[in-house]
Amino acid sequence: MNKLLIAAVAGALSMSGMLATTSALAADAATATTAKKAVAKRPAPARRLIKRKPSTEAKAAAKVDPIPDGSTKWSCNEGLAFYLKGDMKRDQIVTVNWAKKDYQLPRQATTTGADRFHDSATGLDLVVIPSKAMLFSDKDEARLADECKTAEMAASGAPAPTQANELIKNVK
Repeated sequence: MNKLLIAAVAGALSMSGMLATTSALAADAATATTAKKAVAKRPAPARRLIKRKPSTEAKAAAKVDPIPDGSTKWSCNEGLAFYLKGDMKRDQIVTVNWAKKDYQLPRQATTTGADRFHDSATGLDLVVIPSKAMLFSDKDEARLADECKTAEMAASGAPAPTQANELIKNVK
């Protein structure tokens, strides 16, 4: 009988605990709903911080590479020009500043005797023959600049400072 009485008391206590938990959960849900309503009714702040996009002028100024020191200007047809830094007679990589951006162009072997500097990553291709230089783009398969000459080449008709011309001078 004592066991039965203890079981009844334990059952009654667990039922009252369960009812208290259920009512507490219901009260929490009701408070959360009113809290959400209170947050929704809160007025907007007086000042909002707006992140402004940089102007196109600032973007353009940020992307401009300076012309490398010691570079030579090559003037081309249609008023175009590029700057070349490096010695085409001996360097394996030259720097070309074209359209306000620097490109590192490694030397490519040729069978024609022309000096060719090509970067497959950017698609820029510089071909120099004794009478002129030409700049190509692999990306859109276009000739970017043609009939490019240094000031010395234009004034006196001197050949381009290519590796092939240097080899010919050394053979004679």
